[in-house]
Amino acid sequence: MLAVHAGASVRRHCNRRAGGKVESTREPAARAPRIAIVHEWLVDFAGSERVLQQICALYPDADLFTLVDHMQPEARARIKAARSFTSFLQRMPGTKRLLHWYLPLMPLAIQQFDLTSYDLVLSSSHCVAKGVITGPNTLHLCYCHSPMRYAWDMQGEYLRVEGLDRGLRSGLTRILLMFLRIWDATSANGVDAFAANSHFVGERIRKCYRRNSVVIHPPVDVKADSPPATDGSRADYVTVGRLIAYKNVDIIIEAFRHIPERRLRVIGDGPLLKRLQRGAPGNVLFEGAVDEARKHEVLSTARGFVFAALEDFGIAPVEALAHGAPVIAFAGGGVHDYVTHGANGWLVRERNAEALAAGIRASEKGLPKGSAFACWESVQAMAQARFRKEFEMWVDAGLASPQRDT
Repeated sequence: MLAVHAGASVRRHCNRRAGGKVESTREPAARAPRIAIVHEWLVDFAGSERVLQQICALYPDADLFTLVDHMQPEARARIKAARSFTSFLQRMPGTKRLLHWYLPLMPLAIQQFDLTSYDLVLSSSHCVAKGVITGPNTLHLCYCHSPMRYAWDMQGEYLRVEGLDRGLRSGLTRILLMFLRIWDATSANGVDAFAANSHFVGERIRKCYRRNSVVIHPPVDVKADSPPATDGSRADYVTVGRLIAYKNVDIIIEAFRHIPERRLRVIGDGPLLKRLQRGAPGNVLFEGAVDEARKHEVLSTARGFVFAALEDFGIAPVEALAHGAPVIAFAGGGVHDYVTHGANGWLVRERNAEALAAGIRASEKGLPKGSAFACWESVQAMAQARFRKEFEMWVDAGLASPQRDT
């Protein structure tokens, strides 16, 4: 049913873009549109891959294009597509471990995909996916996780945490990022309409690309039943995520040095794991990479979820809220879309360990009794079914309209 409806919409859309005239009022036989889905890379099953999984489920006959595909088979099986294609980067040495070194080649690689035979292109983009080249009769809709944050407003922070804020390497990196900004802004002209994963990202899109966007929050695996544990049975604080610089897990760990009477569980793996373990106080426990069952088990008894990144959206905090755990986070970024200060979480204005520790203590006194239920209730509208419905409505609206957003 979807294919017939979308096929008719694609024919009308293509006719308007080509300036053609309809000779007869009789509809030709319905033809399912040819759809391409474009995603940067398949390496880890993270937040953007959860979005990709749902898009592929919505359009199971679509072809999938990615720069590289090195995802482990178990995770890769969750993303289903009719056919999959990779770029020349797939054959380059070291892309399994050192993909970031190929960033300068990514704009070139993404533009080598031949999408001329497709009626509809859906890009899932946080780096270069939106830069694919499409023809005048192809509708290109981009679900934007964020413009390249390290090339735009977070350039200074990325250079600092990577030790590239001074010296010759800093100068060369800044030149590269300047060219990436130019390409990123220019390639946005090839997108017919944008959707953002949060209001924060929507503002980034407006600032970087001078384009409007609709907000469709990413899919979250929220629980259908009430929280499994009451506030009184909750023990440790938890943080979940990749142990990389911009997540600021080091600040969270340092905050718990100031509150030794509380314990923090760190779930996740990444290049900073060993360094963080070496400097951590005794009340910080590292769980490492865990499966989904263990993650949900820990979240279901968490006293609170601590979050220190300036994140585009942040799926892990929403999962914690779904388990009844309030979120203590720095104010800013996507958290404003789901955290209400004093109701289901506590927002900290100053971005340092001392302020975060004070915020954790203040939340224990300031959050109302029974907040576990309030936390769970606050995110029930972010379920996967809601994402699929909103995404499909957005695509159908794009197919039905000949006008590009401005």
